Amino acid sequence: MFRGSFVRFSADTKWCLVSSPETSKVDYVLFQAATAIMEAVVREWILLEKGSIESLRTFLLTYVLQRPHLQKYVREQILLAVAVILISSGNPTVQTLACSILTALLSEFSSSSKTSNIGLSMEFHGNCKRVFQEEDLRQIFLLTVEVLQEFSRREHLSAQMSSVFQRYLALANHVLSWNFLHYIAMFESSQNVLLKPTESWREALLDSRVMELFFTVHRKIREDSDMAQDSLQCLAQLASLHGPVFPDEGAQVDYLAHFIEGLLGTINGIEIEDSEAVGISSIISNLITVFPRNVLTAIPRELFSSFVNCLTHLTCSFGRSAALEEVLDKDDMVYMEAYDRLLESWLTLVQDDKHFHKGFFTQHAVQVFNSYIQCHLAAPDGTRNLTANGVASREEEEISELQEDDRDQFSDQLASVGMLGRIAAEHCIPLLTSLLEERVTRLHGQLQRQQQQLLASPTSGSADSKTLDDLYEDIHWLILVTGYLLADDTQGETPLIPPEIMEYSIKHSSEVDINTTLQILGSPGEKASSIPGYNRTDSVIRLLSAILRVSEVESRAIRADLTHLLSPQMGKDIVWFLKRWAKTYLLVDEKLYDQISVPFSTAFGADTEGSQWIVGYLLQKVLSNLSVCSSEQGLADDTVQLLVTLVERRERANLVIQCENWWNLAKQFASRSPPLNFLSSPVQRTLMKALVLGGFAHMDTETKQQYWTEVLQPLQQRFLRVINQENFPQTCQQEEVKQEITATLEALCGIAEATQVDNVAILFNFLMDFLTNCIGLMEVYKNTPETVNLIIEVFVEVAHKQICYLGESKAMNLYEACLTLLQVYSKNNLGRQRIDVTAEEEQYQDLLLIMELLTNLLSKEFIDFSDTDEVFRGQEPGPAASRSVSAADVVLYGFPTLCNQYYKLITFICEIFPEKIPQLPEDLFKSLMYSLELGMTSYPLKIMSSEVCQLCLEALTPLAEQCAKAQETDAPLFLATRHFLKLVFDMLVLQKHSTEMTTAAGEAFYTLVCLHQAEYSELVETLLSSQQDPVIYQRLADAFNKLTASSTPPALDRKQKMAFLKSLEEFMANVGGLLCVK
Repeated sequence: MFRGSFVRFSADTKWCLVSSPETSKVDYVLFQAATAIMEAVVREWILLEKGSIESLRTFLLTYVLQRPHLQKYVREQILLAVAVILISSGNPTVQTLACSILTALLSEFSSSSKTSNIGLSMEFHGNCKRVFQEEDLRQIFLLTVEVLQEFSRREHLSAQMSSVFQRYLALANHVLSWNFLHYIAMFESSQNVLLKPTESWREALLDSRVMELFFTVHRKIREDSDMAQDSLQCLAQLASLHGPVFPDEGAQVDYLAHFIEGLLGTINGIEIEDSEAVGISSIISNLITVFPRNVLTAIPRELFSSFVNCLTHLTCSFGRSAALEEVLDKDDMVYMEAYDRLLESWLTLVQDDKHFHKGFFTQHAVQVFNSYIQCHLAAPDGTRNLTANGVASREEEEISELQEDDRDQFSDQLASVGMLGRIAAEHCIPLLTSLLEERVTRLHGQLQRQQQQLLASPTSGSADSKTLDDLYEDIHWLILVTGYLLADDTQGETPLIPPEIMEYSIKHSSEVDINTTLQILGSPGEKASSIPGYNRTDSVIRLLSAILRVSEVESRAIRADLTHLLSPQMGKDIVWFLKRWAKTYLLVDEKLYDQISVPFSTAFGADTEGSQWIVGYLLQKVLSNLSVCSSEQGLADDTVQLLVTLVERRERANLVIQCENWWNLAKQFASRSPPLNFLSSPVQRTLMKALVLGGFAHMDTETKQQYWTEVLQPLQQRFLRVINQENFPQTCQQEEVKQEITATLEALCGIAEATQVDNVAILFNFLMDFLTNCIGLMEVYKNTPETVNLIIEVFVEVAHKQICYLGESKAMNLYEACLTLLQVYSKNNLGRQRIDVTAEEEQYQDLLLIMELLTNLLSKEFIDFSDTDEVFRGQEPGPAASRSVSAADVVLYGFPTLCNQYYKLITFICEIFPEKIPQLPEDLFKSLMYSLELGMTSYPLKIMSSEVCQLCLEALTPLAEQCAKAQETDAPLFLATRHFLKLVFDMLVLQKHSTEMTTAAGEAFYTLVCLHQAEYSELVETLLSSQQDPVIYQRLADAFNKLTASSTPPALDRKQKMAFLKSLEEFMANVGGLLCVK
């Protein structure tokens, strides 16, 4: 009634509104007056005289300017009314001004981070946003839609009108990307916000004309890349619509069906512009991921079929364009981003076997898979390196050593394509086999011709490198796709044969001749087609044999001294594939499967000739590679990783040690004979790890003793011979001596990395003899940082891998060795200054390693797999740890990794040895307390990470519990915790922080409240007494009473603590933003 009577416009009547705004001092009345003006302008615009409109606009602007102390929400509402007047004017310049006002309004209300710092509480900001989004934001959206509707009807737009159009389209995007507040929050996400409005938006957004308008707008402006991004983003947001705006599932189905119809009508039959690719992929991704699967399948069948066909076409098209982008090395890889997003959408669909029957997506998977393969093969079979006109692209540039390997750079793509290949295994496995067999035959022929040319004319150059390069690149991609199709990445999980591959092999096992299959597998030097009955082989094993044939061609070329013609990348691909395959298939554990393929169990199962043969073949491959790849770091690294795979499981290692080549490798490595001694340090470390793992295979006592004598004893003998020379201090810097020391230290790290629960006793005893001597090396090489770091790294690896398995006495031995190391390190670095703010973090590697070592030592108290129940409580390294790391403070700010490791360490110390903290020397105690305070107070200033702040909060709890046990109220730690109570109190009540921080702070806060109850009450009383507003005072008083009601008096009891933390959640929800001012 107020709004209806407040403003009456007519053609012959002057304004009657000025009395209320000018005389009223009530903010609510002023807000409603501004709202009434805005609605009246919209309703009676055509009846108003131009002079009246200008008079009203001038009055409202003057009113705002003359009253700087207006409440924010009143000022914004009046400006919103001004914007409505300006929008309705039809004048492009004025409409642009209106758009600027509205954009500023949206920015002001959009999130807590963009809100102006005006000294009001976060709760007030949140309430303003909530009110704004329910009424004004919807009004702005409807006004924007009207403007866009008007522009979309015009045939031709001037440059000025196009600019206005773009501004309003961007405004619509801003509204649709709004992060709707459904409760008052301290933090809101500002990235990847999905559209989840409240019920009040139902009429505005479920109107089909709104959706149709945005499709119409995009069709009109799609060739303008800047405007197209906004229009597509609007559509992408509409595609993510969810939440209470939908009254029921039927409304969702109708909306989705209508949207898909509009999408298909927009993109079918047109050539997608570069600027549209990412936006269209985002729309499709949102439709598939946001809408429930039962809603997606409820739309008309023909429409869903058309949608999937469109998705297939776009995926293939974007894939081809992405491949071209890669060839042309474009900076802005728009098609690559779009392609990745569509492949992720495919994964979401094909992995849902609940709503889609088996085989539903097979034909689509075939098309996407074929397209991917075609894009990565050279002409004539593929389109790689061809431009849109079919002309060969620029010459291949040399691949940088820093460039990421394709298998890592495109791992997500390859995983998606591999999954699609499994869905269509009937097509894809034979296809890959055919393509690989054909190319390895051609490769073999090319290398033979090259060899004949070299024999005929040794001085002649390479005649046909282009053909070889194309073959290598083809084989590279075919091996990568095969690797991802046949096996998954299994980090920390038991590798299993994908069920689709197992089912495919079982399905065709009745058609398979096992003997022929084994013959093809065991004849990598022969063409599969040359073996009688080759068509009756298991397709998966034949695909493996195709890659083994590639491997054999490479090995024969090495033996024929044609290494210079080979591709190191192909060599890496082969051993990468063999490692991936061996982890999953070699000696397959039949107990892990409901059904097992007979060809698989016969060819790769335990106690079979097939598994023995392939282990021997793989070992020979390793030896062949290591003999020639010392200069190829990547190839050598992948090769020794394959070796580790062969021995890391005891069952496989039992077969490996039966091979004579294994013993030859061990002897060659132990004697530091060429070419193994030319391998890089990391490769030698991994090789030693493999040799140690192999030594724990099943052997009789005599054989095992012989093995260790040949592998480990030479290492010890050479090391002692070098360091026990009388002139060692004088010769230690000679290159030959340093190389011997470095090689030994790397080998020790490798031995430690090979630790397992059943070999730790032997390895620990062997390594402890070295650790003592390594401490002596710290003195000799104290001015050689790289050697010092490597010595410390040996201790780090031993502690990391072994301490959790050690009993009390052995753990004590390791602690004492580490303590001695720290003392030597501290002595050698006494007075050393590290104040170079421009230094790289790598220059502080020694500090990082020291802190990592201490953290590993302390982890014994958390992770203990030793064979004794006694808890080690001897001479804890807590004080030594503090002494060693206090020097790190000066470099924490500039180096996040060092900073995080430092705080992990001191938190560990506080958690494991809280009783030792009060015993620290005064300067160290103050340094530790300062570090904790610094970590907490620097987080709000964004100087340090939230992780550091959480670590500090976690450290406070055990310190406060220690004070409660000691009951020494005059102790420095007791006084320090009182100070921390104030810091945590302020953090929870007065500062912005995340939900994760609330949990960490809550636990510390409760323990500190238990310890300092009187001080806590004083803090609450001080806070309450400072409140001028009685409403806020009462809300806070009630909230604090409820907070401690479940734990009065508070005690260090788990049940009370959990009740307090639950009450704290309610406290933060109710008053968390009340005193946090912005």
